[in-house]
Amino acid sequence: MATRSRFSRLSIYEVRTDRVPGIVDSVFASITEAAVLGQEVNLPAFGKFQVQAKPAREGRNLSTGATIQIAASRKLVFKPGKPVKDRLNA
Repeated sequence: MATRSRFSRLSIYEVRTDRVPGIVDSVFASITEAAVLGQEVNLPAFGKFQVQAKPAREGRNLSTGATIQIAASRKLVFKPGKPVKDRLNA
């Protein structure tokens, strides 16, 4: 599993390891802020993050069987780019 601490051990670009967590946090904060504004974030050769609107719908409480209303919401989805898909399916 890729975690924040695992990213901090990466030194591909000779960045001081004490600065990497801040960089990673900054990237995630930027993606989050763009999502809040409804914008798409495209990371070339990696993929894109998009906000999808989900309409209100009926659902079912599995323990009681009662019908419930599920409110409309927005979801953040990731669509991998072709290089990522090719690598996953190699």
